[in-house]
Amino acid sequence: MAESVEKGQSEEGTPAADTYPRKILEYMEGFLISKTVFTSCELGVFDVLLGAERPLSAEEISHAVGASQDGTQRLLAACAGLQLLNAHTDNGQVLYSNTEQASVYLTRSSPLSLYQSIQYSSRTIYLCWHYLTDAIREGRNQYEKAFGVSSKDLFQALYRSDEEMVKFMQLMNSIWNICGKDVVTAFDLSPFKVICDLGGCSGALAKQCTSAYPECTVTIFDLPKVVRTSREHFVTEADQRISFHQGDFFKEPLPEADLYILARILHDWPDERCIELLSRVYKACRPGGAVLLVEALLHEDGSGPLTAQLYSLNMLVQTEGKERTATQYAALLAAAGFTHIQHRLTGKIYDAVLGHKEP
Repeated sequence: MAESVEKGQSEEGTPAADTYPRKILEYMEGFLISKTVFTSCELGVFDVLLGAERPLSAEEISHAVGASQDGTQRLLAACAGLQLLNAHTDNGQVLYSNTEQASVYLTRSSPLSLYQSIQYSSRTIYLCWHYLTDAIREGRNQYEKAFGVSSKDLFQALYRSDEEMVKFMQLMNSIWNICGKDVVTAFDLSPFKVICDLGGCSGALAKQCTSAYPECTVTIFDLPKVVRTSREHFVTEADQRISFHQGDFFKEPLPEADLYILARILHDWPDERCIELLSRVYKACRPGGAVLLVEALLHEDGSGPLTAQLYSLNMLVQTEGKERTATQYAALLAAAGFTHIQHRLTGKIYDAVLGHKEP
């Protein structure tokens, strides 16, 4: 047995650097990063800096957001460490300003703001994930434990209050403002003049469609209270090529259309409910029409992308569904009667799957 261990080696003979669990420690503390971002947005740190139009001290920011100077200083230092804020010293005083990404994505007034999505993650998803262990053991969502509401009706739980419904709609709005153009242009949808966006929510994806395809009209099909809220807060009279149809897409007749869009819909449901809904879509679809699925696609062997793998865990915690591969979505479409099924990867979070109905 060797009398000494070479420098940089452990007693087992493996490099000493490998004995420091850097990656595991990063994962253990990942929630600290999330909550730092959530809190900074909730307090309005990035909004204050945007409005000031000049670098501010921790004291100035703490007064503006109504928080302690000590706490604010620690929060700002962490945000600078995360490269969300710029920090520089002037006459011995540290001053802070937004990075470009913070100004574009973390301020409330930006057209590409993720603020509402962050709020939903902080106040809803984060609370549900406290019960991830229970969700995995039980194989079902955790709304009852997280919020004290029954999850027998999924969307009664998701929309358990008007405030919660608006938060969810704002989340969808922010997502499609960033990813919407990519998914509606992944395929050439110009042949489809009459489009129905099932579960179209805030209308953000419908707006992307009418922008990309000037000759199309889009009908948003959603629950009555969602339609009412969308008209009040999201879709204006200026959006002349967007209309609404109220109903439950599992129960009420679907309006006839050339193309149906189901964006982040099927991942909410188990396979049998997906086939049930797609069969209803197939029946309503005009001959020669199609259906566009917008989802976060898993690799065929399930090995990634990590975002889709984590989203699938979130579907367990929050819904009745899961994320799927392109082949799995193709099988669901085929079971409902659709043919010539293709998929396109966008390089972002959400991808597109297109299935056709024979002429």
